[in-house]
Amino acid sequence: MTKPCSRSINGFCKMSSINGCTSMESECLNGNRKEMDVREPFTLKDLPRHRHLTPLRAFRGVACLVILLSTAFMMIVYWAPVTTLLLRLVSVHYSRKATSFLFATWLSLWPFLFEKINKTKVVFSGETVPTEERVLLFANHRTEVDWMYLWDLALRKGHLGYLKYILKSSLMKLPIFGWGFHVLEFIAVERKWEIDESIMGKKLSSFKDSRDPLWLVVFPEGTDYTEKKCIKSQQFASENGLPILKNLLIPKTKGFFACLEALSNSLDAVYDVTIGYKHHCPTFIDNVFGVDPSEVHIHVQRVLLHEIPTSETDAAKWLIERFRLKDQLLSDFTALGYFPNQGTEGDISTLMCLVKFFVVIVLTSIFMYLTIFSSVWFKIYVAFSCAYLSFTTYFSILPSPLSAKALFCGKSKTL
Repeated sequence: MTKPCSRSINGFCKMSSINGCTSMESECLNGNRKEMDVREPFTLKDLPRHRHLTPLRAFRGVACLVILLSTAFMMIVYWAPVTTLLLRLVSVHYSRKATSFLFATWLSLWPFLFEKINKTKVVFSGETVPTEERVLLFANHRTEVDWMYLWDLALRKGHLGYLKYILKSSLMKLPIFGWGFHVLEFIAVERKWEIDESIMGKKLSSFKDSRDPLWLVVFPEGTDYTEKKCIKSQQFASENGLPILKNLLIPKTKGFFACLEALSNSLDAVYDVTIGYKHHCPTFIDNVFGVDPSEVHIHVQRVLLHEIPTSETDAAKWLIERFRLKDQLLSDFTALGYFPNQGTEGDISTLMCLVKFFVVIVLTSIFMYLTIFSSVWFKIYVAFSCAYLSFTTYFSILPSPLSAKALFCGKSKTL
């Protein structure tokens, strides 16, 4: 079994739930209690590893991680003040376009690592989704790195820089990564709905501009799957008249509905994504060293907005029913080894990945040279950038465009 990850709604190793589904809400969904139909939790822990961690594989993994971290630092400190400060003072729209373009170039190194270097096979199935859509995407949360494989789908659709996650607020304090989360406008929550409701409302209201591409990703289970959590979830479901799930946890519904309600007028569709692994669910270290998984299967179903109920209670019922169907889909995947209708997406271009890798390496080398060997003004610029990123990330503030009164606005006026 994979290493448990702290409560998360999605992304960056430890993510947080937007909210909980209260017992009162569950009773609204189904007030009839029933005897618990306990099912054996899904587990892959007894299966052998796909690849052994050899010294060569370990060295390659460490080298890749060093490259990824060093390039991330240089890209952020040199570009963030330009795209998130100077450009944003003129236009939020063009600031987001520039930020997404530059950091999507760096993010593309991860699918390159997974698919081309580690040789992990990524198989897409279900429906072929359009490339130009603003969507709310929800998925099962099997392990701590599910969110990383969504990059493989977003890369193929040209939306890699437009993915936004909702994460635990303490993760914003992580060096480098916290700056990146802030620059890409992820939503940090406290995991207390009475606090998060207003935070999410204000953040979501800033994503309503239909000119800005958006893939907002939600993991409604609120945490990654483990046997212990599955048993607890089954007990909760039995006590509240909800479906007994074998491969999933009962989803939390408030956060999903908050996203849907706030953005429904500017969204094109909702994507229901189901992720399955062969033959081990990977950890972050497995991904870096390439020992697991052997295959990642991503099943996509596109749902139109008019197919989802507009009331909170009915939307909650709809989401729980989708998870019941998703649970059956995962059971079939376990038995058959694949999802239906495979082959909806092609391979990523090795040439394009190499070009982007070359661009990132060249830019990083130039930035490092300027910082270490060139004028002292570059050192001052890097110091200013680090201070700017630390300040704005800690206080969760963004520049206000065309403001004569102030350069920055707080959480209540984030654009």
